[in-house]
This record gives sequence, structure tokens and C-alpha cells, in this order.
Amino acid sequence: MSSFQIIVGSMLGGTEYVAEACEQQLLALGHQVELHLPPVFEQINRNNQTWLICTSTHGAGDYPDNFQQFAADLENNDQDLSSVKTLVIGTGDTSYDTFCKAAKNIEKLLLSKGCNKILPLKTIDMSQDIDPEEVAANWIEENSDHL
Repeated sequence: MSSFQIIVGSMLGGTEYVAEACEQQLLALGHQVELHLPPVFEQINRNNQTWLICTSTHGAGDYPDNFQQFAADLENNDQDLSSVKTLVIGTGDTSYDTFCKAAKNIEKLLLSKGCNKILPLKTIDMSQDIDPEEVAANWIEENSDHL
């Protein structure tokens, strides 16, 4: 099975719950999982890993406070990240024009650093989805063949 690093950006805790639901689903599927909250770039394994980024968007499309340093360190990194596979879950509220902008931005940054996207960006509308944790866990289950 695969080894996952779940990297979490969350301001109010909702995205943390989504990440924990993904963690439980991945463990149930037999994967190795390490959860990073707050994420510290230097402490996250890069060697043949899958990075699952779960992040909300704050303010005018910004990264959550606990995620800003990770994103800055990733941007300033010059190591080869081509062995890292990525998938991104963004949480937000569709009533804002910056819906999941942080997730979209981190996905672009990961790709610019050589990471390999294995699934399209998953967005979750926290104002509409009754159980966002279930939505995320189901998404993991539905795509388990790609993981």
C-alpha cells in the first residue's frame, strides 16, 4: 500500500475534521498515514510519498494561518519533488468569490515544483454539504484504485 502525508490548513477546525476523516478512510484501506497539523515542511517525508493537502481558504483567498509557513517553505524549496504524488481537497463556502482559492493555489504551486497530481482537485462547500467529513471519506473510497 501507499504512504500518505496529510497536510492540513485549517482556521476554525472544520478542515481538520475533513482531514481526520480522510486519515481514517486511508487507514481502513490499508495505507500508512501521517497527519501534519500544523504542517512543518522540513518534517514531511518526500520520498515516494503521496501528499494529501486539505485546506480551507481564509480572508480574501489566503492560506489559513497555520498553513502559511508551509506554503512559503514549499515555494522557496528547490529540491526535486517529482517523486511526490499529490491530491488536494479544498473546503470553503460557494457564496464567496474566493471559494477554495487557497486549495487551487497550493495545487498550482505543487505542480510547479514537479509533484504529480493523481486526482483532480476536490472542493467541498461547507455551507451546503451536510457532512463534509463523509463527502471526503467517500471521495477517498471512490478513488481508491488511483491511490
